[in-house]
Amino acid sequence: MLQDIDNYYLSKEEPHKGCLLALRNIILEQDENITETRKWGMPCFCYKKKMFSYLWTDKKTDEPYILMVEGKYLDHPELEEGNRSRMKIFRINPNKDIPIRTVKRLLNEALDLYRNGTIKIK
Repeated sequence: MLQDIDNYYLSKEEPHKGCLLALRNIILEQDENITETRKWGMPCFCYKKKMFSYLWTDKKTDEPYILMVEGKYLDHPELEEGNRSRMKIFRINPNKDIPIRTVKRLLNEALDLYRNGTIKIK
């Protein structure tokens, strides 16, 4: 049975649908404590019920990206802060191979913030 969150992915056209579904799987594979929900219309990923990332597409370019909730703690040349003080995004070109190693490294650096107590979990 399809859930509301599945409809978000299935409503996208290719190559965005495949890209977002692959990113979803990569995120969920990183830790058994990751769960997926939907907040503000976006797929949201939580670590032990604390939000840590989102998947979304840029309104202007329609390019998918991973938003890191605590991005201000992450230092990577491809993370974009924009006008955000807390969050950063990592853009993904849906017409190219996903840089899996980079994505996994960024996700694990973000997760380590929660695992090591930098970001408190209730």
